[in-house]
Amino acid sequence: MNKNILKYIASIALFGLLFSCKKDETKVIMSTVNVPMIQTMPNLTLTRATGTQTLTFVGTPVDPGFQASATYFLEACVKGNNFADPISIYNGVSDASMQITVSDLNGILLKKLAADQVSAVDFRVRAVLTLSAGTGYTPMVYNSAISTVNVTTYGLPRLDLIGSGMTQKIESALGNGSYTGYVKLDATKPFTLKDPDAGTVYGNTGGALATNGASFTAAASGWYKVSANVTAHTYTIDPYMIGLVGDATPNGWNSPDQKLDYNAATGTWSITLGLIDGTFKFRKNDGWAWNLGYNSDSSSLVFNGSNVPATAGNYTITLTITNDALQTGTFKVVKN
Repeated sequence: MNKNILKYIASIALFGLLFSCKKDETKVIMSTVNVPMIQTMPNLTLTRATGTQTLTFVGTPVDPGFQASATYFLEACVKGNNFADPISIYNGVSDASMQITVSDLNGILLKKLAADQVSAVDFRVRAVLTLSAGTGYTPMVYNSAISTVNVTTYGLPRLDLIGSGMTQKIESALGNGSYTGYVKLDATKPFTLKDPDAGTVYGNTGGALATNGASFTAAASGWYKVSANVTAHTYTIDPYMIGLVGDATPNGWNSPDQKLDYNAATGTWSITLGLIDGTFKFRKNDGWAWNLGYNSDSSSLVFNGSNVPATAGNYTITLTITNDALQTGTFKVVKN
């Protein structure tokens, strides 16, 4: 009887071992992943004369071996930086034709590269896949091989703000007499615009831009998008105040929102504040006509996207608006 019992136990153990090996063998079988690639790079000798031209970066899609949607990010960094501080150029659902104008790319790259010189720059495509795990999102990230090319950037003509209380400027991306930029204005400090090269000072005369015209005044203190055309003699001073709103923020879903500050050197908006458990979104001028929330893949921001979850703590939040008209962007949250 004891021998039979031992044989029975041994048979069960052997069956279990074989079954376990079979399961383990199944677990380690994985499909080959074809990572995205940058297939074609445009000529990146950027000039003011070609500022309106469209550049196209052509890539190949990620193939993880199963059906999944992806969001693609075209990123750059100074050669050898290993994308520790990447420059975001494009994000979208396809990398087959990633397009940007010469002037827009030049403006983005000037946040990290010196003007009027050749710089070695690394480019990559980052694909982010998100699979629902029932309780949230599990991102899967695949990076292309790095493509290193020489990039020539060009400096921008500018108009300096005189009297605004700080060193600020608006720039002409095409060098065609049309200037624009984000500036912080104080309603108690009138200002004029000065061309530092020609020494010409511009102001307002009868609602038009005019040499030696009266000073401009902001309706209220805050951030504005200021545009001036010295050829057409026109100007606009439009509120451009990016804020956080949501039940995780001090004012909840009510205005005024928690306003972010702009960093012209990096082209980013940021704020440091305390949050409570809840959610938030980004919006402009305390209204919903322009707002950013989570994309479905939880790695980028899109118009009317989902609320961004937050847990209680003090954070520095940095927003990069990748396309103002299409309302897309990316952001970082760092707990202090």
